[in-house]
Amino acid sequence: MSYQSMEEARVRCEKEGIEFWKAVQLEDAEERGVTEEDSWKQMKHMWQAMLDGLDAYEPDELSRSRMVGREGGLMDAYREKGDTLCGDYMAKVMSNALKMGCNNACMKRIVAAPTAGACGVLPAVLVTYYREYDVPEEKMIEAMYVAAGVGQIIANRAYLAGASGGCQAEIGSGSGMAAAAICFVKGGNTEQQGHACAMALKNLMGLVCDPVGGLVEVPCVKRNVGGAVNAMAAADMALAGIESQIPVDQVIDAMKEVGDKMDVSLRETGVGGVAGSPKAAEVVERLNM
Repeated sequence: MSYQSMEEARVRCEKEGIEFWKAVQLEDAEERGVTEEDSWKQMKHMWQAMLDGLDAYEPDELSRSRMVGREGGLMDAYREKGDTLCGDYMAKVMSNALKMGCNNACMKRIVAAPTAGACGVLPAVLVTYYREYDVPEEKMIEAMYVAAGVGQIIANRAYLAGASGGCQAEIGSGSGMAAAAICFVKGGNTEQQGHACAMALKNLMGLVCDPVGGLVEVPCVKRNVGGAVNAMAAADMALAGIESQIPVDQVIDAMKEVGDKMDVSLRETGVGGVAGSPKAAEVVERLNM
């Protein structure tokens, strides 16, 4: 059985003297009936797919709706001017989040971590750090296990689909996964990883899923930036010794409660939120012509 809570995973880590990422790898190998080496190869494959995905971005390519596609290139051009409000590094994070979101809209290969709509959050946080600071690849693959373990627990206790719980279940979960993963890369222990995830989830709790025209483009692509930046902030807080007063498992439960109470118009139906705006109606009319 996969872990049902961070607490359950923590107990195993303490009992066996292993790190959280290793507990996730062992559980994966046990559940799928494969060796630890095979599990590692599969995770490395996922990591490489993220690297390749970013490299495959084409700034002049537009989605079929023509609503998105150039955003990553525009962010790169703005960053190169050297006058960003958030600094060069965070601008790279934002750019990479946009690129992966655009890749998804343009039907390129992405890693749904945890979903296609949230595919830009984790690579924006992890790949940017990896390429900027020349971290050993093994450390990044271990971080992928951290992210996967967090995502698995969220899926078990709540959900990952926008149709089930709004965008808090997609971008929110992706942000929580990325926060825990980058916290690990920066030396945070299992407890700090949990705090990072909890704070990231709380910051995005209640986020609705309102895709214009039912497409995973607007506002989805730009929300990946919000999820990535939020993850970085949550991880920094955890690394500074700031704790979530509500345990991460209880935060996940609260997220589920909020999602359950969310009106169906705000859960990926393309009816409420910005999807119900006059401009969105114009977009839908154009797409249907």
